[in-house]
This record gives sequence, C-alpha cells and structure tokens, in this order.
Amino acid sequence: MATSEGQPTGRGDRAHYAQLLDHAGRTTVGLRAAPDATDTRLWGSGVLIAPGWVLTCAHVLAASDGRRRETGPAGVFGVVFGGRVVSARWAYDLSRPDPEAGPAAARADLALVRLLDPEIEHPCAWLSDQPATLLEDAYIFRGHDQSGGGGGGVAAGAGAGGAGSVSGSAAGGPAEERVIRESEGGGDGVRGAQEAHDGRGADAVPAVPAAPRTPATPVDPFIAVRFGARDARGLQFGSDVRVTPGASGGPLLDCDRGEVVGIVKGRHQQDHVGLAVPVTALRGLGPEHLVVGAEGLGPDPYHALMSLHDRWHWAGQDLGRSGGPTWFDAQHAIMAGRGRLWGVQERLQALDLLARLPAPRDPLAVEAAVGEVLDRGERPGAWSLRTWRDGHGALYQGSDPYTELRTFVHYLRIVAQLTADEVRDVPGEQAAAVREEAARLTEFVQAKAVVLQPQDRRRIGPVRRRPRSVLVEFEPLFYDEGGHELFNWSVSEGYGQGQWLRVDVQESAGGVPFEEAREQVLRRLGGRLLRADSDAGPGARVRLEVAVPEGRWHTAAGQWEVAASTRRTARLRPVGPGRAVILRDQGRREQVDPAWLRRWQGLAAAPELQALRLPPRAGARPGAGSAEAIWRLLEKADEGALPALCHTVAEGFGRDAVGVALDTGFPAGLWPARGHGEERECDASCEEFHRGVRELLHDSGGLARLPELVRKLRAQAAEAAEEGTHWARDLVLLYDDPEDPIPQLFTDRPQVSPR
Repeated sequence: MATSEGQPTGRGDRAHYAQLLDHAGRTTVGLRAAPDATDTRLWGSGVLIAPGWVLTCAHVLAASDGRRRETGPAGVFGVVFGGRVVSARWAYDLSRPDPEAGPAAARADLALVRLLDPEIEHPCAWLSDQPATLLEDAYIFRGHDQSGGGGGGVAAGAGAGGAGSVSGSAAGGPAEERVIRESEGGGDGVRGAQEAHDGRGADAVPAVPAAPRTPATPVDPFIAVRFGARDARGLQFGSDVRVTPGASGGPLLDCDRGEVVGIVKGRHQQDHVGLAVPVTALRGLGPEHLVVGAEGLGPDPYHALMSLHDRWHWAGQDLGRSGGPTWFDAQHAIMAGRGRLWGVQERLQALDLLARLPAPRDPLAVEAAVGEVLDRGERPGAWSLRTWRDGHGALYQGSDPYTELRTFVHYLRIVAQLTADEVRDVPGEQAAAVREEAARLTEFVQAKAVVLQPQDRRRIGPVRRRPRSVLVEFEPLFYDEGGHELFNWSVSEGYGQGQWLRVDVQESAGGVPFEEAREQVLRRLGGRLLRADSDAGPGARVRLEVAVPEGRWHTAAGQWEVAASTRRTARLRPVGPGRAVILRDQGRREQVDPAWLRRWQGLAAAPELQALRLPPRAGARPGAGSAEAIWRLLEKADEGALPALCHTVAEGFGRDAVGVALDTGFPAGLWPARGHGEERECDASCEEFHRGVRELLHDSGGLARLPELVRKLRAQAAEAAEEGTHWARDLVLLYDDPEDPIPQLFTDRPQVSPR
C-alpha cells in the first residue's frame, strides 16, 4: 500500500515503475479553451486511449454552474500534449440519461473527446480489460498545478505529455469538491448542439504509434495512493491524498498490472476519499450518448473504440518501427519473471485478434462462453460483458499459471468457433474476411494449446455449437391399401444458415400413419427440447419448428403436449405457450426458389406488416376459378403483405390458397388449426380472427419478432389472461426462412456435425 504522497509500501517501488509512469505522463493531456483563445487556463485532464480519442470525466467539460464550457466555433476546444495545443470536440457523453432506458439507467461521469486532425500521431494508454480489484501499487495523476507552478499550467513532459509552453494557471479550474457535485448531477446543463466535424472513422486502421517526446525538464506528475473499495460512487482511494484542481479526468494506474483502471473524478465532500470512475464503465457506451452534431464511431461505438485501442497497441510492436519504448514494453518489464504462461504478450496478441472480429450479436453469447469456460452456471449480469474483449478480462481468476492458460485457450477456441459458424455459408468479401480472421485466431489458439495436457486438449478441441432450434420433420412415403398416408419422421438440431444435425430418426421401408408418427415424436420430444435448451445457454428456450407436407398445414404443433422434465413420470405440458413454435413446408428444401427468397427479404425489410385476407371479403364463397383469382391477388400483393385465412387449410379452398401462396413465394402466413369449411360462410368469429391478426401484425415490429409475439398470444389465450385472445388458442404460424432451409431428405442427407 502507499502511505502518503510519495512512497508506496507494496512490493513495487517508484523506480521499478518509472518507465510505465513516464508513458502514463505522455498519454495524460490537459483540456482548455480553443487553441487560439486568450484564456489558457486548464479545465482538467484526459487520457489518450485510441488514435484520435481522449477519455475524460464529463464534468471536466462543464463549467462550475453545469453549463457547457466556453468553446470556439462549432464547439472546438483545445487538448494539450506534446508541447502543443490541438483542436478537438466533445463526441460522447456517458453522463446523459438515456430517455428510452428510463431514469434508473446507469450513467457514468465519462466523456469521449475527438481530436479534429485525423493524421496527428500520439501515444495511447492501456485500458484494463478487467474490473479493478484491491491494488498494492496504485498511482494517480498529481494535477496540473502540482508540476508547473502557478504559471506553467502543465510542465514540459509532465501529465499532459509536455505542454509547458501553455501559459495560465490551473487554479481557475473547478475545485474538486465542486466537481463532485457537478458530476453527481450528470452534467444535464451541458447539453447543446455541436456541429459535425472531420475525424477518423470507426473502421480506420490504427496508425503506428508515434515516438515519445523527450521531456524538457524532469518532473514528477504522479503520486502513490492507497486503493480501497469499490461502491456505487466508483473506485475509492486513500483519503490522505489531496486530489488537486486539474487532476479530474486523469488516469488511476494499477502499476502491478501496468494498466489504467480508472479515471480520476475528484474528492468526496463528506469522507474526503478520492474517487475514480472505473474504465469498465465504458461498456455502457452506446450510440445514444453521441453529442448532437458530433461524428461518432458507428452503431456500436464501444466495440469500435476498443478495437482501435487494441489494434493500435499491437501495431506498436511491429518490426522496423521507428520510435522508442512502448507501453507494452513497460508492462513486459514489470511482469517479467513472474512465471505466467498467459502473460502480457499473449494478452496483447489475443486482444488484437479479438479486435478484428465482428462484435457478438448478443452479449449473452459472451457471458455464456465465460460461464462454460469457468464451469459456472450463473451469469455475470446483463450487459456487464459486451464484447469478446470483456470476456477475456473476466477470466483472470488468480489461478495457477497452467489453469489460467487452459482457461484462456478454451475461451478463445469458443470465440473462434462461434464467429466462424456465423458466416460459414455466407457469401461475399466481408464474410470471407471474417472467416479468415477466425482462422487466424484458431491458429493462435492451436499454437498456445500445444503445452496443455492431452486430456485438456481433447476437452477443448470439440467446441459444441449452440442450437437455435429443434426441427421435427414428417416425410410422406406412400398410401397403404386402406388409403392411409404413411410417414417417416426425424428430429434435428438447427444452428442457422441451413446447418442441421439429425439427432433422432424413424426411417423404415413401410412407415407409419401420421397420428402414430406424431405420437412417437411426442414421446421423445420433451427431453430433446430440454437438452437443446441446456446446450443453448442459461435460460434459453430454443424454437420448435415442424415441417409438414401439403394436407397437414392444419397441424396445431403449438398445442402439442410434451414432458415437462426428464422424470419418467413427468407431467405433460403444452409446448406453445412456453416457446416459439412455427410451421414449415416440407416441400421446400435447400434449392431456394428466387420468388421465395425475394418475398422473404421483402417481408424482412418492410416497415410494417399487413394482413392479406383470403378470401378478400367476408361472405365470399369461392367458386369456379377462385384459385386463379387468389393467384392474381397474391402476385400483386405488397412486400409487407402476409396471408391470413379463417378457412380450414386441410382441404378445399383453404388448402388451395396456401398452395398458391407457397407457389408465389410467400414464406409466412397465419390461420387457425380448426378453421371453418366452405359449407359455412364467414361470421363474427371470423371477423374477430382477422381483426386480431391485423392488430398483431400492425404492432409486431417486423418479421423477426413474429414467432415470439405469436407465442405470447398463445400463452395469453391458454391462461385466459387477456380478454379477446381466445381466437389465438390454435393459431398456426407458417414461418419458412429460405436463408435457413430445412435439410435434405433422409436417404441422401449427409450427417452435419455440430462440432
């Protein structure tokens, strides 16, 4: 621990960390008015974290009364480092509330500043990928008024990387007691439009790090502190250290790991402990935090920012690079001799490889991968892990070196497999580039796994893909002498993009009647669904898909009852209220019809879905030539149209109408399993059905949400929880995705391994 403003008493000492503190000083900047402004007083500090990006506290960019600082045209202000003042603008404000998330949403006293010159070269600090814990050797930036006296602002080489030429006193900056009040208020008074500006985009390749400048005068910009607890206020450090004006926005360093773990916020008024915002709070960064008029990092700014950060640090170790020692060199010197099998060099390369992959589609995939590797069932919590980088940071468990190596290898193996699976059969250059990066990560994992014990290599090697659905398929064979159609059946697990693994099959020369085939399936389906749920991850409910041939489109699979557990005497429960259930056409397979694909893409892109009633008006009795009329109606239908029938689809007009809809490419439709026949005209119950379908589609939010919305309707109807939903009890949803076609027929379908 550190005892006062100076001497740590842990295992480290200041000389041991001299190189790291020097790098930290060069990446710590001062923030002030625009470069050509007459007022050169510094507002506070910031940290260079990626090419063109500075991280600071949001309250540093606000005046003492909460309003925005005085800036130049279009919101330009100055960033001081390397003996110069460069132009910048405020880009992201994490202290602002998200109006869609509500007042209870997490906010952080953090802001991102963008340098306006995209070609400017500068060093970058290393941001930790793991939550801060108790630190033995911690340092904070002393503050601008500590190193340069009253007239220097920031002394050359200190804190802000050598801004000694800047005149003015930091004494005019906000006192830390006042800063705390401003940051707790969230900076609501600093909203306001800022003009768009030029800068580096999210996909920019990191520039090779610039060589550090040599300090003009020796300085001591950092002081040792005791690091204490972490609570709702942030990271707390020792109350015996005075956090001086100008220190806000500077780094809190964990020198034992060589990382920035927090951004100094100030000193609390009551108990006088120092406070810092953990850098992991950046995981909350989203597009909603973009300042009005600013140029951002795209739809996922956190992933884009950290990818720039990690790729920049890897590029700093390129052979032949001109320049001095890097931040990694300082980390490596600190960690040398500790016997780690997963050291800073492995971390550097792993995070660079992860930075080149697309962000995970769902943060739960990261949490599930971490949970699988650590053999724990609980999840770290919603949104606590957002990217593959965050998952990497969750694996430091203080284990022995071998266990730690095995853990990281296992995690990266899962990430490589999941990423490759996402684009396995996707055409195009972008998907090919992702496959190439996933292959590079796999090669890296293989190289690191060679020292693992044989049993661990066997366990880690086959990474099981997580199923997204369970498919039951009934294959018609022929009719027996009594006129009964006979069937074979199969059950497959689906992994998306037409990838299936057949896990159960009844295949014989004779087949069985449909009702018997269905009963055989139901006796095994409950356990199969439960196993797929378990493989899919904590809390998952995979979708049930049922592929039936023409004449079986009235199959009410949502009302099937299956075993609720794996007990031999388990109760039977209807499957529809608890999971999405959809019907698929058994006649459509891997040969995707262009009309089918075009209709699917049109429905998926439609801003709103509309019910297309068949027949088009109540009371219509289809007669001769009605199939031709339906054909013309469907061919001319808008892209957002989805057929809805109240007639039975088992025979007559309803069966013909569904056949025409499928032949004209429609991938989705809605009807009751027990619709009325042609002998009865439409009545009030039909009007209620069509009204309910119109309301369902109008509020659906798009095609992708339809299976889950129908599930909720089934659940409400089953429980009679909402008046007017009984029409949905036997609702059938045809949902046939041509981008995930069902497998080939039994006899010519090769086994598809999920590993």
